[in-house]
Amino acid sequence: MDQKAVDSASKKFIQIDVSSDTVCPWCFVGKKNLEKAMSQEQDQFNFEVRWHPFFLNPNAPKEGILKSEFYKNKFGSTQSEHIISRMREVFRGLGFEYDTAGMTGNTLDSHRLISFAANQGYEKQNALVEELFQNYFIQGKFIGDKQVLLDAAQKVGIEGAAELIDDPNKGLKEVNEELEKYSSRISGVPYFVFNGSFQLSGGQPPEAFLRAFQAVSK
Repeated sequence: MDQKAVDSASKKFIQIDVSSDTVCPWCFVGKKNLEKAMSQEQDQFNFEVRWHPFFLNPNAPKEGILKSEFYKNKFGSTQSEHIISRMREVFRGLGFEYDTAGMTGNTLDSHRLISFAANQGYEKQNALVEELFQNYFIQGKFIGDKQVLLDAAQKVGIEGAAELIDDPNKGLKEVNEELEKYSSRISGVPYFVFNGSFQLSGGQPPEAFLRAFQAVSK
C-alpha cells in the first residue's frame, strides 16, 4: 500500500447531504463556502458531498419567466431591488458577477438530472451542480432548457442524459423519494447534514462548516 493510500485510510470520513434548489442563490454561496472549508481540512478528512432536491417554487412555469419579472412579482419592485443588490455584493465577495438576465422557472428537470448523476459518482454529481449554478447565476442561462441541461451533463461527463431528459417520467420516482427522505421536514435551503447528525441551514460562512466538521469528528 502506498503512502497516499495509508494517509487517506487514516482520515475520518464525513458525508455531507445537501438539500438545495438549482435557482437558490444562497445554495450556491453555501456550496462555495463549504468548499473553502473542505479545502482547509482535506488533510484531516475524506469528504463526500451528496446533493438532494428541494423546490423553492414548485409551481414555477416550465416554459420559464424573466428573472426580473419573477422577482418583482414575488417581492415587489423596491424589495426585489434590495435583494438583487445584496446578492450582487455577496457574489462579488466570492469572485463572481451575479447575473439577473435570462429566465427562471421550474427546476424539476435539473433535479432529475442531478439525481441521475449520483449513479455515476458523487464527484460527477457535484461537478454537475456546480455547472448548473454557474449556468444560471453567472451566465444567465435558463436551466429549464433541455439543451442547457444536456450541455452541462456533457461537460462533466455524465452518460445517458439525453434519454433521461427526453422522458419526463424517468427519474421522477427517485426525485420524489429524495424529497421525502431529505427535504420534507425542512422549510428552506440550503440545508446541510453532516454524517447524519449535525445540521446547518443557510449560506453559512466557512467557519461554520469548520465547526461542523469538528463536531461530527469527536
